[in-house]
Amino acid sequence: MNEEYYSYIRNWFRREARFYHVLVDIPFSRIRDRIARSVDARNGSRILDVATGTGGLAFAFARRGYDVVGIDLSEDMLRVADGMNEYQNLRFEVADAADMPFEDSHFDVSCISLGLHDMPLAIREKTVAEIVRVTKPRGIILIVDYALPKNRVGSCLIYRLVKSHETKYFPEFIESDLAALLARYNIGIENEIPIALGCGRILKGTNKK
Repeated sequence: MNEEYYSYIRNWFRREARFYHVLVDIPFSRIRDRIARSVDARNGSRILDVATGTGGLAFAFARRGYDVVGIDLSEDMLRVADGMNEYQNLRFEVADAADMPFEDSHFDVSCISLGLHDMPLAIREKTVAEIVRVTKPRGIILIVDYALPKNRVGSCLIYRLVKSHETKYFPEFIESDLAALLARYNIGIENEIPIALGCGRILKGTNKK
């Protein structure tokens, strides 16, 4: 199953890489700036951006002076990110979110934005476990991903719209209990902020391990 996942994701984002920055990073730049502001960490903090894609959120963190590392499984996406990187305090690495090449408790803040919905449950669980492992105790953990509006009609419409252009793992993700998963790995959620009219949410938590 894992080999199928890795092949599927690499091929998917090979096709998406040329358009992702224009279709996602630019339209959602204000939300990414809002996410970066919400961290409010000390100057020089180490921040990990998991599933960084073409680097939109990593750039937002770098602009605020943090020491940022963005990782992604897709070399094609990172090639685009590297081509736009003008920050000395930001670097990108090809790495597997489910098996990160970092020591324990290395980062003050770890974030994954619009990444968990692209993973089957087994990989999602490993990724959350790895995020906890590489984040300092009491460090900040940010999870940003899809949600559904409370309105039933709106929920159905958004579900169908997102499903039509997202990876095949989205339906299982949106029906799963994300809060329970995070709690199981000792991530204490302190704040939940709806974004995009309830179509997404920012979960700000703490590593309680």
